[in-house]
Amino acid sequence: MASLTDLVNLNLSDTTEKIIAEYIWIGGSGMDLRSKARTLSGPVTDPSKLPKWNYDGSSTGQAPGEDSEVILYPQAIFKDPFRKGNNILCTSISVHPDQHMSIKTVMCDCYTPAGEPIPTNKRHNAAKIFSSPEVASEEPWYGIEQEYTLLQKDINWPLGWPGPYYCGIGADKSFGRDIVDSHYKACLYAGINISGINGEVMPGQWEFQVGPSVGISAGDQVWVARYILERITEIAGVVVSFDPKPIPGDWNGAGAHTNYSTKSMRNDGGYEIIKSAIEKLKLRHKEHISAYGEGNERRLTGRHETADINTFSWGVANRGASVRVGRETEQNGKGYFEDRRPASNMDPYVVTSMIAETTIIWKP
Repeated sequence: MASLTDLVNLNLSDTTEKIIAEYIWIGGSGMDLRSKARTLSGPVTDPSKLPKWNYDGSSTGQAPGEDSEVILYPQAIFKDPFRKGNNILCTSISVHPDQHMSIKTVMCDCYTPAGEPIPTNKRHNAAKIFSSPEVASEEPWYGIEQEYTLLQKDINWPLGWPGPYYCGIGADKSFGRDIVDSHYKACLYAGINISGINGEVMPGQWEFQVGPSVGISAGDQVWVARYILERITEIAGVVVSFDPKPIPGDWNGAGAHTNYSTKSMRNDGGYEIIKSAIEKLKLRHKEHISAYGEGNERRLTGRHETADINTFSWGVANRGASVRVGRETEQNGKGYFEDRRPASNMDPYVVTSMIAETTIIWKP
């Protein structure tokens, strides 16, 4: 008699050429990931060859009940680490059926019947910024450090609270490593450019890094990495929280530090470009803070390796600043900087495109 595990792990390629495609999009809250699966007749590697699909937008907060159908346009393909074989994860754009949008325009993009992007449509504007000649010629690179907290399902309390956890090892210091390692390998399998993991300062708090990624692909990969993490914690019976301060108190919150460079910054003389870009970020500090995640004021207190939310600062090797420049960048006269302000629940499309717009396009 086959067990449930046997059935879940069935290798479809032994008996059929058909595959399963999991279509992924972002729901109406801007943070809730949605997905559903369909059968295809054979392997697909080009997203333009995938069929369009639809879903009930009234159930995701993205369309009214009397006109609820929203169309999914496949945009990017990743290997499915859960079903394996030739099965795929497919990120999609979402449009109302009376619109005619390019498949390359947006991911998880949703429109009203009047053709206006709804508030959760963040990729639409990001795609416009990254496709502008000024930004494209600078080839912006991003490395995003996504922090998150693993909570016990029944009581929403961090695994293993409290104790000394930063890069911790041992049963009394590290909690959830099996989940973290599973996520790490699953992202590599899927084709995400995940570059590392580490335990963080809070109990049950971890971080994974995505990048370097160019332009809009940074947002695409972070969203799919979040999806994979949600699926793995579902299997493990653990809750993953992207709240910037899941437990109030005298300890670290959770952020999404965003490392950034342009071609000019990476070339000789780039340090002067970096300093000029940081000055631009200073001038638009309030605008960036307002777009860097909900509840960030609970995290950016000026304590626990953060700058005060109301004051912009930068420094070399200073983890208590809004923006940190690495020692190596200062010594080499070129490189990158780290914007430490984004919260763990930030939208990577918003943050990456806003940094590019401010530092490349915006003229003070």
